[in-house]
Amino acid sequence: MKNSPEGYRERIQNLGDKLGQVIALEPTGGCEWALWEALVVAGYDVRQISASHVRSFARSLGTLAKTDPLDATIISRFIAFRPSAGRRLPATKIRDLNVLLSKRRQLVDMRKQLRCQSKQHADAAVESMDGELLRLLSNQISTLDERIELFLASDHELQKQAAVLRSIPGFGTVLTANLIGHMPELGNLDDKQPAALVGLAPINCESGKYKGRRRIKDGRSGLRRLLYQAALSAARFNPVLSDFAKRLRAKGKPHKVILIAVARKLIVLANSLLARNAVWNPAIKYSC
Repeated sequence: MKNSPEGYRERIQNLGDKLGQVIALEPTGGCEWALWEALVVAGYDVRQISASHVRSFARSLGTLAKTDPLDATIISRFIAFRPSAGRRLPATKIRDLNVLLSKRRQLVDMRKQLRCQSKQHADAAVESMDGELLRLLSNQISTLDERIELFLASDHELQKQAAVLRSIPGFGTVLTANLIGHMPELGNLDDKQPAALVGLAPINCESGKYKGRRRIKDGRSGLRRLLYQAALSAARFNPVLSDFAKRLRAKGKPHKVILIAVARKLIVLANSLLARNAVWNPAIKYSC
């Protein structure tokens, strides 16, 4: 199949009846988006599924080799085994927001890498080039920040969600925009789901009499990092969570464990406030 609108139309014509048919796609760095949209427009139920889940499923079947035909077979068997798995195509405004967020993340990573590299130079001309590039990257990041702010303000629904999230002490524009863009289901989850989705829920490690240390892992790691940074501020300045952090500290909990617990409280609180469309109120004792 050609990766073009003509190729998509040709493939869709050969797919047959839409009724009861589920099409599963793996992430391919964005190359799947155009086909995904074309299939949805044509009326098919299309899901994007986790590549790591598919590989784990393949290993459970004893399939270690990886080729395109094998991948297609494994994906087909996986979605038949877990028909509710995967996510559906996000709304256009969410996809547009994520384009801005992805570019911002790329530029921030580039700036961080360049700052580390620039410390290794002793040549004045090279240092000057690095300084010029750093200023360019910082200017482009600032421009993207402005565009993200304007984008959130341009849509009534996004504006309401942003107002709720920004009201929480510790939440800034970057975290707010990333939660809206990369966790659009927030506000429609039960209390335990948000922490699990971002990899902040402690996972048990027990067998017989062995009681291993619980750890966090997997989930949406980008959001987890941002929530951890927000927890640094919330543990000091959020009137509810600072008291929570003090209680954990009094029990002798390590600093990192305390921050992870605060980050977990933050995402649960964000889900609760969005569900009620209510902004943070310091007079209320939240049960997060």
